[in-house]
Amino acid sequence: MRPAADYETLPHAPEELTRGRLKRIGQGIGKVVYASEHWVVKRYRSPTEMVSLIILWRMLRRWARHLPFGIGDRLLRRESAVVGAVSKIIQTVMIVIPRSVWFTRRVAASWTLYRARNRRGERLAREVLSGTGLMPRKICFPAITVLVTGLPGWLTVYEATERVDTTLDQLIRDLAGQGDFESVGRWLDRYLETRQNGWKRGLFSVDAHLKNFGVIGDRIVLLDSGGLTDRWEDIAPRLEKDEQVSEPHKSLGLEDVFESNPALAARFDERWRALVNRGTVSAHFIEQM
Repeated sequence: MRPAADYETLPHAPEELTRGRLKRIGQGIGKVVYASEHWVVKRYRSPTEMVSLIILWRMLRRWARHLPFGIGDRLLRRESAVVGAVSKIIQTVMIVIPRSVWFTRRVAASWTLYRARNRRGERLAREVLSGTGLMPRKICFPAITVLVTGLPGWLTVYEATERVDTTLDQLIRDLAGQGDFESVGRWLDRYLETRQNGWKRGLFSVDAHLKNFGVIGDRIVLLDSGGLTDRWEDIAPRLEKDEQVSEPHKSLGLEDVFESNPALAARFDERWRALVNRGTVSAHFIEQM
């Protein structure tokens, strides 16, 4: 994937990218992310890798509750070396077993949906969010080879993205651990304001969990644009599900964060329900028409 027009072009790559081995800091269905001090680079997964992960996550969602000691739930909630290892096993099986067996209709539908959403999200981010501060800064430069942890050990890259200070999820957990619930509430208010800024531009993210938002200084930025959409037929079903959630902070994985501060949890839930619903969001979209 070549750099988009909204990238800042530099005559050479930042020196820190080649100074040492870059550490892997995150992964998703479509990419693995490595970082230096101020920049991140990405390795885009092959179609086989992505399909194996789709199969794995479908299996986990179906069988996680049957695994002992909460192992399944932990695998679903966070990244794990076990996930990577099982994915490699699935890829090997895919080579041996006929495609008609593992590439089921449901897997094919998930694969098609992922590709379509990812392409649309990247296009919308480029066309609508460039220069707004809602996405990390991006740069491109002449191709270089960088060393990375794990396999394959090296990458050829020609683009990089501004590294966030932390994810919003981690920041909130750190602040709660320090007992600074005033700051927790302030950052959650900013999170909802950031989402509204997207709605005002005619965009909605169906992948708006807290780990998909990063913090740079006092800015909140969207990390992965794959969930962005401007189509109401995608947005309405997502909001309908959100409206049925009685305690939104739990659906965001914050139950343990608010365990000692139920009043703040109730305040956040009330504000969430007032904002994240079909009536409020559709009003922003109507303004864009």
